[in-house]
Order: sequence, then C-alpha cells, then structure tokens
Amino acid sequence: QERLVESGGGLAHTGDSLRLSCVLDDGPAFSLSAMAWFRQAPGKEREFVAGISRSGVTTWYSNPVKGRFAISKDSAKNTLDLQMNNLKPEDTAVYYCVADPKRQTPSYDESDYDSWGQGTQVTVSS
Repeated sequence: QERLVESGGGLAHTGDSLRLSCVLDDGPAFSLSAMAWFRQAPGKEREFVAGISRSGVTTWYSNPVKGRFAISKDSAKNTLDLQMNNLKPEDTAVYYCVADPKRQTPSYDESDYDSWGQGTQVTVSS
C-alpha cells in the first residue's frame, strides 16, 4: 500500500491562498495512479475536493471549489499539489490526498481508496 504524507495546511483568512502538497513515502509511483484530494470538516462526512487522472491531463473539482482550487501532480517527483485560492471559512477542514493505482481516473467515493495519510489541517477565518 502507498504511504502518503500531506503538508502545507495552516491558518488563513478569507481571500487568502494556501498550497497543499502530498509526497509519496512508499508505494506505487504517482505516475501509475489516479489521485485526489478529500476533506473532512468538523461534524461532516469526508468529501471529494479535486482529482487528477493517472496521466495528469484531466482534472475534476467539486462544485464548492471549482474555479478557486487547482490540482496538479509531478510524477517525476512523486508529488501532488492543491493550490487553494480565494479561501472561504467553509473550506476549513482536514485535507487528505489519496492515490489509486488501479484506476486511470479518480473515484469520488472515499471507500474506493485503501490508504489515507494523517491529513493536514486548513483553518480559514473570516
């Protein structure tokens, strides 16, 4: 199983930007995996935020973040990033990256992913 480590979270204010990163510590290379970012806000279920195809060419976004967030991956460096712009208080959550070497496109369903990192906390104040 892959081991993923997220970083880059922190405290931000409305309208600020943050960039999250995910590195592969062990497991199949990112070039072999569809990947995604999920988040879980306090008292809520974990939800899909953004995904990227195995090739890195195609991306998907949930409606709340579309136009503000951008997902990208560098398969040579085994890193996955999430650029978050124009942050809002409702973006406050723990953010997780996941990888699925069995798929070419990422699943929106968290149950399809076997390995989860510890996540990185993003807190946006108004």
